[in-house]
Amino acid sequence: MGGMVRIFKLNLIAVFALGIFVGSLSLPVMAQDTGLHRLTPDQKVLANRMLTFMDDMDEKYFGRTEALNGGGDTEVQTPTTEYTNYDLRVTRGPVVEKLGRMKSEGLKNIPGRFDGVLTWGYFYALDFHPKTPLVGMLHATIVMQFYESGMELTGGFLGVMPGTRIDEDIDGLKQIMDAHFAAQGKEDRLPLYRRLLCKGTEDTNEAFRRQPACVGASFYGPPVFPGDTAKSYDFIARAFDKFVGAYVDTIEKRANDPFTDEDIAEQDAMRKRWLIDQLFSDPFASKIVPFEVWSFQNMPPSIKF
Repeated sequence: MGGMVRIFKLNLIAVFALGIFVGSLSLPVMAQDTGLHRLTPDQKVLANRMLTFMDDMDEKYFGRTEALNGGGDTEVQTPTTEYTNYDLRVTRGPVVEKLGRMKSEGLKNIPGRFDGVLTWGYFYALDFHPKTPLVGMLHATIVMQFYESGMELTGGFLGVMPGTRIDEDIDGLKQIMDAHFAAQGKEDRLPLYRRLLCKGTEDTNEAFRRQPACVGASFYGPPVFPGDTAKSYDFIARAFDKFVGAYVDTIEKRANDPFTDEDIAEQDAMRKRWLIDQLFSDPFASKIVPFEVWSFQNMPPSIKF
């Protein structure tokens, strides 16, 4: 290409024109049976705590982002598929170039994921893309699901994908997570969750895997507290808030620091890796969540090839 750089601004849909997913979003948004009334009393308490948590995280981190950006316009989309109702929210600005949120209500189990009938489930994700290349992007998720069989699942992912790596900041995030595990006497779980953070699960395509700093945790594995969904959820929810909060502190600290062309190149490479991960590696983005959904919510504001 003679050294020419092609900059793809989202809307990425226009770039890739992946019609494969268009039909999956053709259903109208309508009133659905959320399944909340079919939960046991204890499950209903947990489900309502998850619903409150998602609202609290929205208020806290969109509030912090708008304060850093001096305001900001918010765009909302609410597509639906046979399996999921999506509530997507994106805001943009000069400091946090893009913050995207995905709130997904599970309507029924997706074939091939788990056996059984899904009664109730929600997935929540925040993806931060700072303007400064000195702070990587953040991908933070939490999920809760209940099945008719009585199976209960919690999980989540807390990871930063650095461009330019500033060891002081990366180590600070590691210390936050280390201290959280130590406070609950769960240091023995941390090596497993760090391995899952970097390598993914069995259905992850490692060749195209994102490259996170291995300082957060992925809870997409055995429960933190086997047999105690409430304690496992509490552990992940507190970790989520602590990790995201410390990360936003880092954006604020580095927002006005000088950077170089090399730093921009590192950010560009990281953003491209994230796109490749979502297209070819992450089993949810590549196989389950429609392109129009994840590209709107979690892609960087620009990607260079």
